Amino acid sequence: MLCYGLERRLRTFLTGKTNNRTSCMNTTLTIPDPVKAREYFENKITYTTGPVELDRMLKAHENINVIDVRAEEDYRKGHIPGAVNLPRDKWDTLEGLSKEKTNILYCYSMVCHLAAHAGYEFASKGFPVMELDGGFDEWKEHGLEVEKSGGSRMFNFGH
Repeated sequence: MLCYGLERRLRTFLTGKTNNRTSCMNTTLTIPDPVKAREYFENKITYTTGPVELDRMLKAHENINVIDVRAEEDYRKGHIPGAVNLPRDKWDTLEGLSKEKTNILYCYSMVCHLAAHAGYEFASKGFPVMELDGGFDEWKEHGLEVEKSGGSRMFNFGH
């Protein structure tokens, strides 16, 4: 058991003592409830999209609005073509959001939760939202077009 071996070596290193018992958490696989699984995947399909799907929607001129919730300086370095920058400190303005289109939100990466937090906030105010799985990192990883600040859609927030 890898966990046991690493823990044992670390304990020996830190204390100078050996201990032959393990305290690693053992996990057991449980059979997922099909009803809950169906509900989970239905929600995932409804509220998330992938970079390839988003690229297809943009090229087909679907009724979407792409919102980049990353910091302005990161947006300026590169973003999804046509995306509007709405960083966290400007969320209360709701600038660039649309109630007539699906607002597809993205942040930095798979482990970034800015887009999820934005989705919660904007949906609470009546805006239809989806999240881009993997954020801007995943968009770039797929080799999709990146727009620089020259073609950006940023709002003047009184700077």
